Amino acid sequence: MSTFSDAAAKTAVRQRLERLTPNTPRKWGKMTPHQMVCHLTDGYRSSAGERTVAPVHNVFTRTVVRLIALHTPMTWPRGVKTVPEGDQEQGGTRPAEWDRDLAELLRRIDAFTAIDGRPHAIFGPLTGSEWNVWAFRHADHHLRQFGLK
Repeated sequence: MSTFSDAAAKTAVRQRLERLTPNTPRKWGKMTPHQMVCHLTDGYRSSAGERTVAPVHNVFTRTVVRLIALHTPMTWPRGVKTVPEGDQEQGGTRPAEWDRDLAELLRRIDAFTAIDGRPHAIFGPLTGSEWNVWAFRHADHHLRQFGLK
């Protein structure tokens, strides 16, 4: 399974993001490409403890959902609502300037460091290894949303 602990996986995500434009059509969902860029950046900020996200996890999401999402090759399902802090139309960072926002996301990917034990809003506390898997799989999920495989 791909993970951000592998430099090649980070490079592959970067290359896919570099093919994204503000006009790339989505395959599903409501996010625009620019909102997706800000959504991913917010996720990496949260994983670093720089953004507070209210926990919504419960025993089911901390066990079953976490196991499936981070420890199996199953493709993440479409249409799962994010937390309000990760929704660019609610509490997420609003898109501002495309080049600047994309550059910030790419910088966050390059600098991504998993912090063992840091809680995820849905999955609860994650190991460093799980954070690295999440970092890849979250980006991959949204890149697929825009047809960037």
